[in-house]
Amino acid sequence: MKEKFYSEEDWEKVLDFFKKRFTAGETPGWDTILFLIGVQELGQGIKKFSKDDKINLMHIGTCAVLEPFGFYSLEKRDEEGWPHYKQQKTLPSMEDKAYDELMKKAVIAYFKKNDLI
Repeated sequence: MKEKFYSEEDWEKVLDFFKKRFTAGETPGWDTILFLIGVQELGQGIKKFSKDDKINLMHIGTCAVLEPFGFYSLEKRDEEGWPHYKQQKTLPSMEDKAYDELMKKAVIAYFKKNDLI
């Protein structure tokens, strides 16, 4: 059996973080996780966002968690404080399961770096 890139215990801690604070006990999906990480990176708190803003926040969340792996780098913040990332390298082609494992590892690393778990 192939070894996982992340600890199942740490992943459960991440899910519990969201369940207790944002999803009323429901297991969050990737959209929710990445959106809320994007909100955290924006640093303006939770407020009403447009549909386009929500998509941009999910992208920011994705960039933020993959930055330590060398896929993105923070380029600048615009006049409204929104972070802009530059892609440094392309994610390799991978099956959904491998992508999920990479993202779980990246999200866990983000949570540990920010002392959230």
